[in-house]
Amino acid sequence: MFKNITINQIAIILTGFLASLNVLVYFVLYFTGVDIESSTGFWVIISLISLISTYVVVRFFFETFIFRKIKLIYKVINQSKRSMSQNAPFSISEVSFDQVNEEVEEWAKKKESEIEYLTGLESYRRNYLGNISHELKTPIFTITGYLHTLIDGGLYDENINKKYLRRAISNVERLQNIVEDLEVINKLESGAVELDLVKFDLKSLTTEVINDLTMLAADKEITITLKEGASKAFYVEADRENIRQVLNNLVSNSIKYGNEGGTTKIAFYDMADKVLIEVSDDGIGIEEQHLKHLFDRFYRVDSSRSRAQGGSGLGLSIVKHIIEAHQQSINVRSTVGVGSTFGFTLKKTKGVI
Repeated sequence: MFKNITINQIAIILTGFLASLNVLVYFVLYFTGVDIESSTGFWVIISLISLISTYVVVRFFFETFIFRKIKLIYKVINQSKRSMSQNAPFSISEVSFDQVNEEVEEWAKKKESEIEYLTGLESYRRNYLGNISHELKTPIFTITGYLHTLIDGGLYDENINKKYLRRAISNVERLQNIVEDLEVINKLESGAVELDLVKFDLKSLTTEVINDLTMLAADKEITITLKEGASKAFYVEADRENIRQVLNNLVSNSIKYGNEGGTTKIAFYDMADKVLIEVSDDGIGIEEQHLKHLFDRFYRVDSSRSRAQGGSGLGLSIVKHIIEAHQQSINVRSTVGVGSTFGFTLKKTKGVI
């Protein structure tokens, strides 16, 4: 009976109760012999006056001391849940307490989620600014040191002038790579990059990437092979140049962080409407606590070794954004001392190009 009760219903119930109490008092007075006018008209008028006055008093009490404060809070919550076009007037008198309670709890949970999300973004922003500041500061400091040395007389010392200029140029190129990679990530995140989806042979593209990285692999005597099953053609629908960048990054990383004389293996797996591509190495591996952060911007498992290998620290982040732009997934698994495997999926297509 009292479920989902509204303000008006409360006022009416209290009015009826108090009015009945008044009538009861008159009956008691009447039957105890008190001289009270007993005509029907008199009782009707008394009852109506009692009902109206009680309702007005009860309603005034609730509006003045309770519902004005509740209405102000509820109005803010109600309007925050509507769009500007839906921001129509409403009456809290017609809303039940259960509905008010439900909407307030829903609003509170939503705001709590928003606060948690914004807190996470703020934490990410601080870490991101700290990371990018550190990444930029190192080459800038190095370049400044070399240039000051040259200005202070080193420019005329044939033993160091060209060497320091080459090192300065190398750090400028590193800065350029960082800026270019940041631009790529920002475009991918904002959706400003339109994918040029075409059908192509995945094996053919992978072979091109392997040929491009032959010299890098030769420096560490690393062998790059296609696993059995990857020898046949797999046709996929994707942005060919973006996928080239993904493969180039994963294969080059397997070489950079692989053991000398080791092996990098590339495998394709048929998964109904998708193709799973895996790039594996037999290198040092990655500890488990680092795996969930590998695709974060500027995240490095071993900072000193990673910087010595070159790169902007954004490669895997770009890889993740490219794969997600294709509405596909990427993952990594690794065992320390055994090696790492990066896998991603692409949409499979049929037929011949």
